[in-house]
Amino acid sequence: MNILLVSTYELGTRPLGCTVPAALLAEAGHAAKAVDLSLEPLDEGDLSWADGVVLSVPMHTALRLGMRVLERIAATSPRVPLFVHGLYADAAADAFGEHLVPGDVCAAGEVGPALLAWAATLELPASRPPQRLRVLGSSKPGHRPAQVRAGLPGLERYASLQVGDDRRLVGTLETTSGCNHRCRHCPIPVIYGGRSRPVALDSVLADADVLVAEGAAHLHLADPDFLNRPAHARAVLEALSRRHPALTFDATVKVSHILRHRELFSELAARGLVLVTTAVESTSDVVLARLDKRHTRADAVSAVRWLRSLSIEVRPSLLPFTPWSTAEDLLDLLDFVAEEDLIESVDAVQYGIRLLLPPGSLLVADPDPVLAASLVGEDPAIPGTAWRHRDPAIDDLQANVAVLAEQLEQSGAGGREAYEAIRAAYRSGLGRPPTPPPPSPPGTAAPRPRLSESWFCCAEPTQAQLSALGAGEPETAGCDAGG
Repeated sequence: MNILLVSTYELGTRPLGCTVPAALLAEAGHAAKAVDLSLEPLDEGDLSWADGVVLSVPMHTALRLGMRVLERIAATSPRVPLFVHGLYADAAADAFGEHLVPGDVCAAGEVGPALLAWAATLELPASRPPQRLRVLGSSKPGHRPAQVRAGLPGLERYASLQVGDDRRLVGTLETTSGCNHRCRHCPIPVIYGGRSRPVALDSVLADADVLVAEGAAHLHLADPDFLNRPAHARAVLEALSRRHPALTFDATVKVSHILRHRELFSELAARGLVLVTTAVESTSDVVLARLDKRHTRADAVSAVRWLRSLSIEVRPSLLPFTPWSTAEDLLDLLDFVAEEDLIESVDAVQYGIRLLLPPGSLLVADPDPVLAASLVGEDPAIPGTAWRHRDPAIDDLQANVAVLAEQLEQSGAGGREAYEAIRAAYRSGLGRPPTPPPPSPPGTAAPRPRLSESWFCCAEPTQAQLSALGAGEPETAGCDAGG
């Protein structure tokens, strides 16, 4: 069968939501073609060619853009069968609603067998109503065929690693799926229930070989947490660095894992780990406890300083706006960024992130009094449960900062310029007089590695992203954060 794989956005990197399913489908004898709508338009000819469409929704941003895409797909006649997959497939089942027809599937988790079963039925009349699936694999290493480009653009069109004037092409692969933790704001435990699964080492190496052959000099390890399985992580980097000794790497690691496995990072740095994204989220210990992050403000400081001592750069993700956040929390978060010399390491979008409560949210399932009092009800525009802060000024501030962050991004503002503009907006919105930030410690003279793509899974689609799909103004909605 002819199967069109569609991605709307995957953090500026070549979408695993297309390349991994394409490999599975090709191995099963199907013709797979992929399109990344963050870089190229949706061609009506591709829709006419396709016997089925696979839509990837691995994050909130992709889901919101996918809602617009589905409207276009649903408008074709006859409407092509649909397989939606990714962490936000549950939310898609709710959001896509009336556009789903018999035979469509929304599947989250280890969806390979479900995808192949769906593809095998495409030539048959649809006989079952739309399905919502959560599929979990075993804890044993899973084998995958090497990812397939399937017509996607070359790596030079995607995010690169910038180290001063040096630009390195980036390839993306996974070494695990799922996560061992149950952070209550994150969509991953809703699907995986605090479990992870390793990808077989030979599959990881096969993916790396494909990417290096295409010119990748850096690998983005897209696991929700690279140290969910520390022994596996060590084996992966040892094998990759031996096979491709010039490669560098970046990974996502929890603050608590950085501290628990701190001695391992010397070895990982020696094998090419140059950048770690870590979910600091907040500097309020109250907020961190409500989210079940298993770290404190002091832990975040220790983790940042430890990585920096090993010449590993830190890229924090933030969740400033929650029902529990106070004005003092917001201002302290800005001070933390300055005090820990992170001004050039935090993208402007991070300062406007607002908690999302997607379908199945662990927070909504067991809300504390503050959250319960803030809940407004289900909102299909998000989709999920809407909430309002007890202080309307904080909600207004979040909306204003989200707009300001996009403006700063479009104008090419540097880290310090963006920080100072957002700091001024925070203080003004909270009724505080302007003050200079606390002094940063002396920074390193060496260029800091950073990925050129600055938008995260937790951001609302930008107007530019919506316009590229022929969409209008985005609805007002929050942002989620994961990791």
